[in-house]
Amino acid sequence: MADLQDHPYADPSAIGDVDEPPDGLAEALTPAEVDIERARVLLAAQLVVDGHNTLAQELDRTHWHDLQHGSTLLDTDIPRIRAGGVGAQFWSLRVPPGPMAVQETLDRIDAVRTLIASCPEALRLALTAADMVEARDCGRIASLLGPVSGTALGDSLGTLRAYHALGVRSVLIAGTAWASGPDGLTPFGEEAVREMNRLGVLVDLSGASEATMDRVLEVSKAPVILSHSAAGALTPHSANVPDDILGRLRANGGVCMVSFAPDQVTRRADQPATLWDVADHVEHVREVAGPEGVGLSGSYGMTNDAPHTIGLEDASSYPNLIAELLHRDWCEADIAGLTWGNAARVVREAADAAQPAA
Repeated sequence: MADLQDHPYADPSAIGDVDEPPDGLAEALTPAEVDIERARVLLAAQLVVDGHNTLAQELDRTHWHDLQHGSTLLDTDIPRIRAGGVGAQFWSLRVPPGPMAVQETLDRIDAVRTLIASCPEALRLALTAADMVEARDCGRIASLLGPVSGTALGDSLGTLRAYHALGVRSVLIAGTAWASGPDGLTPFGEEAVREMNRLGVLVDLSGASEATMDRVLEVSKAPVILSHSAAGALTPHSANVPDDILGRLRANGGVCMVSFAPDQVTRRADQPATLWDVADHVEHVREVAGPEGVGLSGSYGMTNDAPHTIGLEDASSYPNLIAELLHRDWCEADIAGLTWGNAARVVREAADAAQPAA
């Protein structure tokens, strides 16, 4: 493995409009720089769906115009999202469990929807896979609401239906009383999964126990998502997923969106996490779950001084990872699935599996 300082990370300000390198330029670049240029070209044609942006947690402390024109305090803003080749993202609406969870979730939904409405030239609410494509083709960043915390359902299917009516399209079930017991799901938990299927709401398994994941995969008639997980076989972590579950994603059609969070991807306890670690996790998930079962989850939306994986410090960094995968001989079809195709398919298939109320 080369020294990290030798890796030609892209300058976000130089990404802009991406075309093939001019005649003669490729010969002047190193092989690694050629991979960066190829990554930019691929991302210009096939943008990224980011599975887990946590910016909603910072909205109360951040001026929206900073996000639109560039924020020095955060690891994400609209210029860097565009520079990274991100065309869609899930806005995490997670809140701590407690008696105020429903109210706090409603406040967070309102804040994100207000932000989207305030940035019409950059953001567009997406409720379906078709909305994602339309937003992308219009030069907007498709914004999907979710996951909400399962604990914020209040053990109420009516609350789930209300969230869906407000645009929520995924629910994180980890940590709930109905999805954490030895049987994986209580009777109410099974009913909740079936109702999510009926509504077209994705069941998010990130952080759930293996027993819960197993039972959901038995009950669910629609593909599941893991919005911010990595391979447990490479890095033991409570939000990561074991190979047995990754293998079952093939039959389910679900997608594990590999997190960039350093504590989830580090391979060596005595060294910081790097983009090579993330690439290892992406390759492992592809090997076990198949090329249709892997996606990306930057988990951006934090302050700049929060821990970050080296080489993937902010939302403009996606070309660095794609360049590394090209260096590892990934074909363009698999990269297109990783960045956009697999996540968009799961959104579409979850909606296709939905049924109208009786």
